[in-house]
Amino acid sequence: MAQALDTLKAADRPTEPITPAERTARRKALLNWIAVHSLGVAAALFFVLPFVFLLLTSLMSDQQALTRDLWPHPFEWSNYKKVFDTPGFLTWWKNTLLYAGLGTVLTVVSSLPVAYALAKFRFRGRRLSLMLVISMMMLPPQVVVIPMYLFWAKQLDMSGTLWPLIIPMAFGDAFSIFLLRQFLLTIPNEYLDAAKVDGCGELRTLLKVVVPMAKPGIAAVALFQFFYAWNDYFGPQIYASENPAAWTLSYGLESFKGAHHTDWNLTMAATVLVMAPVILVFFFAQKAFVEGVTLTGVKG
Repeated sequence: MAQALDTLKAADRPTEPITPAERTARRKALLNWIAVHSLGVAAALFFVLPFVFLLLTSLMSDQQALTRDLWPHPFEWSNYKKVFDTPGFLTWWKNTLLYAGLGTVLTVVSSLPVAYALAKFRFRGRRLSLMLVISMMMLPPQVVVIPMYLFWAKQLDMSGTLWPLIIPMAFGDAFSIFLLRQFLLTIPNEYLDAAKVDGCGELRTLLKVVVPMAKPGIAAVALFQFFYAWNDYFGPQIYASENPAAWTLSYGLESFKGAHHTDWNLTMAATVLVMAPVILVFFFAQKAFVEGVTLTGVKG
């Protein structure tokens, strides 16, 4: 009863008036919140509106796509069916999935042991090996394209296929090795020592201890490699241009645009179908991607 009376008395007390300084501080905080969120909304619209325009144009008819209309009427969902019915489009999809999927797996599997050795092993020439990896990152692929093409096309007779682009990924990638090495440096050595005390060898330690703890870094490397392979135009142009059955989406889209240069609705629909998998993959994996990229810079 006494506590209830005290509560009623406290409620009846007049609230303390807000001082001019507090009122000014609150007003500044509100204006700062509005300014920051306004800039955020403006930046979001700057990046989103081109995709919205792309999607809306892909749902227009042939005649409407050439006008100033911004909203489809009616929605032509059949445009996507027409794109899929284009000869070779599904083949381009299959080739791109093979190139991006298998290439990503090979890159991660081959780069992780090298990164683990550079991060956790102490051996003579370790710094030199790291410098060689960094040097390879600075070397543009166009520098070695002629000798590589002569090797794959003339010596091994693999021109007209994607294998000259996929097989080298089984031997590691300089950027992936460096990124994984930076991430593995953040894993305390105590975990590795404890595993070795329990009788684990280096391979088992890598698979049972390092890989579960390095999932964000592995995810970041996998996404980088997947995006690179999915959007690669230069490589398929060099090795697969003579064989339409080996074209990827990035290279086939250029041919599609040439055949439908006046059908902007179909061109936009094909572009949406090429971009959609990349956007979906990044949307669902962005947390691991951001975490992996962030933690790679903790140690040097």
